[in-house]
Amino acid sequence: MTFKLQHARTTLAAIGLAFTCLTPSAHAQSGGSEYKVSETFNVGDLVYVRALAVERKSNSVWVGTSAGVHEIDLKSRKPLHTFTRNDGLANEYVFAVGIDTEGYKWFGTNAGGVSRYKDGKWKTFFPMHGLADYWIYSFANDKAGNFWIGTWAGVNQFNIKTGQFKKYVKELINEWVYGLDVDAKGRVWFATEGGVSMFDGKQWKSWTHKDGLGAPNADQLPASPNTGLGTRSRHDLSTMAQGLPTYNPNYSFAMHIDPAGNAWVGTWGGGVARFDGNTWQNYNSKDGLVGNIVYSMVQDDKGVFWFGTDKGVSRFDGKNWTSFTTQDGLLDSHVYAVAATPNGEIWVGTRRGVAIIAKK
Repeated sequence: MTFKLQHARTTLAAIGLAFTCLTPSAHAQSGGSEYKVSETFNVGDLVYVRALAVERKSNSVWVGTSAGVHEIDLKSRKPLHTFTRNDGLANEYVFAVGIDTEGYKWFGTNAGGVSRYKDGKWKTFFPMHGLADYWIYSFANDKAGNFWIGTWAGVNQFNIKTGQFKKYVKELINEWVYGLDVDAKGRVWFATEGGVSMFDGKQWKSWTHKDGLGAPNADQLPASPNTGLGTRSRHDLSTMAQGLPTYNPNYSFAMHIDPAGNAWVGTWGGGVARFDGNTWQNYNSKDGLVGNIVYSMVQDDKGVFWFGTDKGVSRFDGKNWTSFTTQDGLLDSHVYAVAATPNGEIWVGTRRGVAIIAKK
């Protein structure tokens, strides 16, 4: 399977939602983990779950897919909302879901700009309104009340009060921005296709594999053909070349800043990179990470990391690793989104739906 932009012909309204309770597999039990894949949430065989965002105020989770978006009640598991193009989305392929400080839900789409929703009202933004691009991949709030938007042609800073967009492109090490997060000092961090950039409000800094980003290519995998320098028509995000995984440690999918201020970056083939402001430390399959292509990550309320990879999910408590694969109940190996809920569950987004990891 490839991580590929493709149109899903099935709409969410026609899919029908179903939760299935699972028993832990022998693989999960033998690993001695205190967690198991407890439920699955199916959205259709041709549908990809690309984004997950927990809204604590409503105790719900937003599920962005290649055919629209759901809001699911965390307690009852029932869908509260299902939105497609007929309901207000500019494009049904949702790659990112963000919630700003005013409670607006933002849905970043594949080639359809960004649609904003609150209390039944919709507004869609395109480049003509100041948006950097039609392809949207990430969101983040900063302490000043700005909302950051990562796109395939730079990044936007959106002022919620004035509704004005600022755009940054040349300042970034690469304009293809996939991950965003903001640290306690208000610095904004960007995971891009060519490395990591950071903006402190005045100055920009950037880092690449030459600086320590991404683990070495221990398996001698072929270099990734995607460099961020080509055209959108060829940019299919494929993780395979001639049947084998590829390697491009500068290519960064995910960004997370932990409470201590460390930046964690998910890379393509270089595993997970941790930056303390001075040095980089990398973790890959040799350390316990299940897959070296890291699409997504989240830190739960106990500070434990969960990494979504091309081969499943890995849990890392700072010392020990535990992994979950299709043998344990995941619907697919490629995990594009992970989210942690207030009750300790981990929602895992893949092709076909969501798997929920919970304590046994």
